Amino acid sequence: MTSECIVLAGGLGTRLRSVVADKPKCMAPLGNYPFLYYLLHYLHKQGITHAVLSLGYLSEQVISWCNSIDLPLRVSFTVEPEPLGTGGGIIHALPALTGNEVFIVNGDTYFDVDLPAFYQFHQAHQSPLSLALKPMQQFDRYGSIQLDNGPHITAFKEKQFCEEGLINGGIYLTTADYLKSLSLPEKFSFEKEVLEPQVAAGALYGFVSDTYFIDIGIPEDYEAAKQRLAFSQ
Repeated sequence: MTSECIVLAGGLGTRLRSVVADKPKCMAPLGNYPFLYYLLHYLHKQGITHAVLSLGYLSEQVISWCNSIDLPLRVSFTVEPEPLGTGGGIIHALPALTGNEVFIVNGDTYFDVDLPAFYQFHQAHQSPLSLALKPMQQFDRYGSIQLDNGPHITAFKEKQFCEEGLINGGIYLTTADYLKSLSLPEKFSFEKEVLEPQVAAGALYGFVSDTYFIDIGIPEDYEAAKQRLAFSQ
């Protein structure tokens, strides 16, 4: 299994400003540690040995914290010269990798996926780009994802109320070579300019994982994460 991961942690976190006003989202405090602490420890437990943090807003806080404590894995940093979007942040981080295969995770989401099993799925289907999908019930905050009778992703649905469905859990597995082959601009949305065109090409595979998932992007879920993750270590 590849042991490298890009962590997207450069966003402005505007929806969380009412409760975390002076920090990037990944540094939102949960108990004695920032959210990033729990995310990096999860990655380490799953076999990741090198995490590349793709940073932007208040990047100096993240770098200073990482350099101040002992972390269980090697951490590198790339800092966007200006906001590059979710896709631009990924491309900007690629030169910091030592290999080709890479996991990509959102720096404000904790999704307890079995990464070795996800990797085996990805390899078995010879997938150029795989997504970890979370089954959800009664939701309207996320768009839903449709699969065929197998693991092929066939559509991304707009946000609307769903009794049940699958959502994009924000964990991807791909290669640097594949991303470079797409001839992407410097600034772009990964969702709009990679995922949507590639689903039309039949290139995306979905790995379903009904495990713990929390996105701290809004105050209510940030509070839920404090109750769950802060007592898990």
